[in-house]
Amino acid sequence: MKRLPIPDDVTGDEIDKDVRQELQSLPKTLAEDVARNLVMVARLIDEDPEGAYGYSRVALRLASRVAAVREAAGFAAYATQKYSEALAEFRAARRMTGNTELWPVMADCERGLGRPEKALDMAGAPEVQKLDKAGQVEMRLVAAGARRDMDQLDAAIVTLQSPELASNSIQPWTARLRYAYADALLAVGREGEAREWFAKAVEADRDGSTDASDRLAELDGVEFVDAMDEDDAETETVVTVVVDENTTTDDEPAAEDEPTDEDEPTAEEAPEADEPGIVQIKDTKDTTED
Repeated sequence: MKRLPIPDDVTGDEIDKDVRQELQSLPKTLAEDVARNLVMVARLIDEDPEGAYGYSRVALRLASRVAAVREAAGFAAYATQKYSEALAEFRAARRMTGNTELWPVMADCERGLGRPEKALDMAGAPEVQKLDKAGQVEMRLVAAGARRDMDQLDAAIVTLQSPELASNSIQPWTARLRYAYADALLAVGREGEAREWFAKAVEADRDGSTDASDRLAELDGVEFVDAMDEDDAETETVVTVVVDENTTTDDEPAAEDEPTDEDEPTAEEAPEADEPGIVQIKDTKDTTED
């Protein structure tokens, strides 16, 4: 069996205690090997999902009868959009444990496979009532996504309306729920309401799990452009704002004297219509080191 390199600082002790307990059914050396591969899956799944998938396959070949291994393999496959494979692994893990916590992600796999109707069926199944609050919110997000897959945009909005959405309490799921609601509103052209909910998502997004701030800036007409100067390695952030020609900026003092008749343009010189001007605000940061 081909093994993948694992850094020396990965011992396997980093895994969750419940997973470690599951691995106790294996011989000690094998359990340590599987644990180290699972740690690598967890380390890489966000930044390098393909790399995480590779380590999950190693762990799966070593211990396919351990539910935690099947679950990890499912999430790694899910992260790489291998939805059929992910669904098979999640089903196997669920058969082994009997719990329903994987139900929402299983439904989302159905969406990934082009079966939103199946995802909606799962959203109405008795298993949903067995989920904790976080799981139920996740199921609501999946169901709303399935409605949008089926072009039922108004139904998607209604699906997301819930006590959890209306609550002012910040929970781990709050940012994603508010973001999904804002995006659903924007999809039906309710731009003002969408802006309000993107702003609320920004307030709740403490770990940057969404791009709500970018979406909000986009609605406000602010565009950020990073330009790298190859000669002096200076990075410039350019903010482009459309303003009226009569607007006075801090760097552009107003004229002190009123224009005379001689200063006024002739009919031939006069512009046909007033057009907005462009003000570019540059924030230059020197990235070179002395």
